[in-house]
Amino acid sequence: MNKGYIKAIRGSVIEAVFEQKLPSINNMLIAGEKGEMIFEVSSYIDQQTVRAVALTFTAGIARKAVITDTGLPIQVPVGKETLGKMFDVFGNQLDESAPLQTIIRRSIHQKPLPFSRRSSSDELFLTGIKAIDVMIPLGKGEKAGLFGGAGVGKSVLITELINNTASNAGGYSIFCGIGERSREAEELYREIKDAGVLEKTVLIFAQMNEPPGARFRVGHAALTMAEYLRDTEKTDILLLIDNIFRFIQAGSEVSGLIGKMPSRVGYQPTLASELSELEERISNTTAGSITSVQAVYVPADDFTDPSATHTFSHLSASVVLSRKKASEGFFPAIDPLSSSSKLLNKSIVGERHYRIAKEIRRNLSVYEELKDIIAMLGIEELSKNDRETVYRARRLERFLTQPFFTTEHFTGMEGKFVALEDALDGFERILNDEYTNHKEGNLYMIGNISEADERKREDEK
Repeated sequence: MNKGYIKAIRGSVIEAVFEQKLPSINNMLIAGEKGEMIFEVSSYIDQQTVRAVALTFTAGIARKAVITDTGLPIQVPVGKETLGKMFDVFGNQLDESAPLQTIIRRSIHQKPLPFSRRSSSDELFLTGIKAIDVMIPLGKGEKAGLFGGAGVGKSVLITELINNTASNAGGYSIFCGIGERSREAEELYREIKDAGVLEKTVLIFAQMNEPPGARFRVGHAALTMAEYLRDTEKTDILLLIDNIFRFIQAGSEVSGLIGKMPSRVGYQPTLASELSELEERISNTTAGSITSVQAVYVPADDFTDPSATHTFSHLSASVVLSRKKASEGFFPAIDPLSSSSKLLNKSIVGERHYRIAKEIRRNLSVYEELKDIIAMLGIEELSKNDRETVYRARRLERFLTQPFFTTEHFTGMEGKFVALEDALDGFERILNDEYTNHKEGNLYMIGNISEADERKREDEK
């Protein structure tokens, strides 16, 4: 074993001297009586000294303490046996289920697939959520972001996607929690178990109370697990990351500890390259795909923040969650006017889908423009055409809401999975003014449009 000693300690960063042989970059170093302290080599200082970042707590460590080079990078367990279990960044099991029997391990540092092995398809990834499937279609093997401030429903939407993928698409999901609360991890585990989809899901976490090094590397660990399932099981994987902002934040903390000068708004100078390193590993092959949905916390709801703008550039779809929509009781609180998808294209989704989505957007944007006039003068002052557009837009707004399976115990409403064809049919009928005689409330929190007819019949009784 290649042993050295610790020369200097600065919080989560240490300098270690190895007189025999320098460890490679990204090698795992261990220290402490039981080897409980884990470090990762980040850079070289001179011919004998390395700088390493701690991935565990460093309390109790001292200068001159012995540190050992394992000769390998951090490795995590991979394969079908990991399904239904919860791990930390080192691949240690966190749940109380039976331990893994045959453990295949892979380094968390893998190169992105070469272009020759990648494939691109225009196949849609159907979520069963009306607002997403119709207005912001997601592509199989593409990357989508859920943008929003605190408390607008990013985590709820991600939990619903896990449920719908496992129960309807029959695919595997990998959930990666970066810097989230421990309470949320425990709740998510229970919800997925109760929904009966735990056996098709792998969960991997680095909570907000863990050192920045662990939070920075857990995304790479999750991707290693996803890549192995894609390449060996030749299947489609849904990779959910909550929250990509915490990954950027952890990188910023590590960068500051190493002593790099911060750049714009205090972020690390390497923000773009670190994010690209992670995002470029998410790709399709001819045999399988990794579709990624990433929650992105937007600091102070400022979409010009560098963390948000750098993430935007990697995504094919951006789902923007609005605090205003949430305060008005529209759930999911998706703002269709601010959201966008590169797949909303005639040649991909078809003429009918494209026309319906554009018409919904037009009605909602006209209503948005007229809101100030309605507030000041009243709806009666509008022209007949504008009044009709407003009434239509209000019905469309309500039909864009949907009860979720994962919130049944809060709302008391049974969750709904809506097929794309049924969603398009409902929106088309509203746009054709077939529901002008229905109460707006009849279209609120329903799945298929047929439920609005049932509600009307009940009202008439």
